[in-house]
Amino acid sequence: MLKIVVFDSGFGGELFADQLEAELPVTEVIRVIDWRNAEIILTNAKLARKVAEKALKPYLGKVDLIVFANYMLSVTSLGYFRRKYKNQKFVGFSLKPKRMMLSKTTLIMTTKATTKNWKYLMLKYRVKAKTICLDSWPLLIDDGELTSEKVKTDLSAALSKLKNFLPEQIMLACGQFTELKPQFREVFGHNARIVDSFRDTLDDVCKTLKIKTLRKRK
Repeated sequence: MLKIVVFDSGFGGELFADQLEAELPVTEVIRVIDWRNAEIILTNAKLARKVAEKALKPYLGKVDLIVFANYMLSVTSLGYFRRKYKNQKFVGFSLKPKRMMLSKTTLIMTTKATTKNWKYLMLKYRVKAKTICLDSWPLLIDDGELTSEKVKTDLSAALSKLKNFLPEQIMLACGQFTELKPQFREVFGHNARIVDSFRDTLDDVCKTLKIKTLRKRK
């Protein structure tokens, strides 16, 4: 059985690991969720790399694939890990999923650390997107303390600063935010497209390991 490590600092990693187990039952999914260093991994790219490297040390070169279920780490450190550990395969979340339509008015919801990377700046320029950084949300989601009321209140405040910008497409560039799709639909309407990189990353996993998904996707 193929062994896949899913690394993250919070609930987003758990969500993606759940999807892997549901769609690829021929694999063994090993969850390495570094809850203790969640704040570091969310806010500091340089320290996040060190923390991830330490947490993944027991698995490097010993598993079939390591997945970074974390946008900031994927953007800032995936290349580093691939160069340093050439005998280990890595996959990470992309800031530009295949389902993202460049023709749509786009809002990117993420954390501040992710927006500091040049790849993010290039994407924002290319799609002419607006950004909302919601740094307090991931830890609240991990602790089960983010209420629907706070989601709506925070989004209303953020959108008012963008002069009530109404996007046709919302890109979720934080794994934890995928859990909040129902609340986002209430705020942005059911016609708004909500996209993330979960599906693309699953495809990358299958391509890297040369396997096929066994379950139909909705």
